[in-house]
Amino acid sequence: MKKVLVSVTNDLSTDQRVDKACLTLTGMGFRVTLAGRKLPESLPLSSRKYETVRMRLLFRRGPWFYAEYNVRLFFLLLFRKCDLLVANDLDTLPANFLVHLLKRIPMVYDSHEYYTGTPELVNRPRIRAIWESIEGWIFPKLGDIITVNGSIARLYEEKYGKRLYVVRNIPRTPGPGLNPTRDELGLPEDRKIVLLQGAGINIQRGAEEAIDAMRYLDGVLLLIIGGGDVLELLKNKSQNPELRDKVIFRDKMPYTELMKHTRLADLGLTLDKDTNINYRFSLPNKLFDYIHARIPVLASRLPEIASIVESYRIGMITESHDPKAIAEMIREMLSDEIRYKVWKQNLAKAAEELCWEKEELVLKELYKKYV
Repeated sequence: MKKVLVSVTNDLSTDQRVDKACLTLTGMGFRVTLAGRKLPESLPLSSRKYETVRMRLLFRRGPWFYAEYNVRLFFLLLFRKCDLLVANDLDTLPANFLVHLLKRIPMVYDSHEYYTGTPELVNRPRIRAIWESIEGWIFPKLGDIITVNGSIARLYEEKYGKRLYVVRNIPRTPGPGLNPTRDELGLPEDRKIVLLQGAGINIQRGAEEAIDAMRYLDGVLLLIIGGGDVLELLKNKSQNPELRDKVIFRDKMPYTELMKHTRLADLGLTLDKDTNINYRFSLPNKLFDYIHARIPVLASRLPEIASIVESYRIGMITESHDPKAIAEMIREMLSDEIRYKVWKQNLAKAAEELCWEKEELVLKELYKKYV
């Protein structure tokens, strides 16, 4: 069996895209090892069909973290026997590329976002310049490259003249199973639930406005599930007397548990702002999770997201991040029973078409050359 070493900088526990890719590789007959890191608060990993390695690092963020991670990853890759390297995102690329050169092992690069356009780098020109130089040195030398949607693929094609494979982060079709009730999950039975979920609930992703919108709504609960750099700010904001008992937070959780909550919601939010190129062309996991949970979507007008919401007619697009406008759209969507029923019907068709079983065919076509 050919051995593949896949690497990421996260703790593996909630990265569904990489898990699905590893399972696809395993199903093709590869022996897969997935390498990441382990944090004190990392969730335990469920049993997987492939090997996992989680490194404990001294540094958690910033330049020392990226330097330490790539040094540790370099030696892991150097002394492990493998036939194929898969680097996920720019922050794993230096170590992978050096080992690719030294050991003459084939390498595939999977870019989950337009990395140098992230908000963490846009306002830090010196740090961004470092990552731009790393990308500019390595990217033109790469062979097989994957990314998450057509818009980001076109950006890279225009920048480097390279053709990319597009593999969207779409869930597998769920198997049959019993779902818990709201009462069993500690959620109210007598209110509509509006959901915002994600591992990266960060600045400029519309979470603040979603909470402020709750001031203008009655009989509605905002459920926020996940983690991110504005979570503490959001929790503090929700303590306002006007918002008491209108917002509930749940920590990030394994995907199967997350989807149990998602299926009980009445409406899903994806409200990223067009403040940077990475957000502008984002296609977040939560959109597809909402689709597979059969809950209508209220989304901001970003091209990749709006294209899916409007083409499948599974919800509405807001042109404004004003909390009153968001509240009015939530109220309209939850009260219009006729349109809500149509959205639910359309969601069933969208879920049938937008599934990993179809999306992974692109990966299989790519990876069969390495079998």
